[in-house]
Amino acid sequence: MLMKCLIRTVLWIGVFAILLFVPAGTINWTGGWIFLIETSVISIVLGIWLARYDPELLKERMRSPIQKEQSTEDKIVTGLILVSFFGWFAFMALDAVRFKWSTVPAWLQVPGAIGVLVACYIGYLTLRENTFAALVVKVQEERHQKVISTGPYRYVRHPMYAGMIFYLGGAPLLLGSWWGLLWGCGLLGLFAIRLLIEEGTLRKGLPGYNDYAAQVRYRLVPRVW
Repeated sequence: MLMKCLIRTVLWIGVFAILLFVPAGTINWTGGWIFLIETSVISIVLGIWLARYDPELLKERMRSPIQKEQSTEDKIVTGLILVSFFGWFAFMALDAVRFKWSTVPAWLQVPGAIGVLVACYIGYLTLRENTFAALVVKVQEERHQKVISTGPYRYVRHPMYAGMIFYLGGAPLLLGSWWGLLWGCGLLGLFAIRLLIEEGTLRKGLPGYNDYAAQVRYRLVPRVW
């Protein structure tokens, strides 16, 4: 399982490299290389950790992002997120490097890289706490899924999505694209829609979730929503 995970990680890094450097038209792009290296290290470390401490979750997260167990609504929104996500990186490469539609000060690369790191750390905390954190919206009856209310779930009901706020803000700064921030806002809107679909599924199919939702009031950002 670990070897399969590492091979898939290398392939995904290759996809990101193509999405970044082909539209950019050059490999002479510091922000692109920092992002690629940071993503590679985090992905490999997280994959090794999951293989050691929660192989069942790793197996689940290595499945296709489109599965028959999903609702039609989730399949549609997930498809839109995937297309928009990949397009986002190609667009930022065009903006920041090839056409220079916008210019982000170089010093903002540091908070951008930190934002990506924070997002991944929140993702790690979420996976550590919730062995049922699948890629798709479903209730995993075969794994006897239960409500998780500890760790980051004490503060918001969807911490993985909350971490995406830092990612969608950090990556454009690191890559040098102001327009990428705007595109990221659109992506955040799609994640919010998917969040609501997930909530509906969990409220209907996961015993105890309604009680948990009554205790933890906020979905994404404490004291906001």
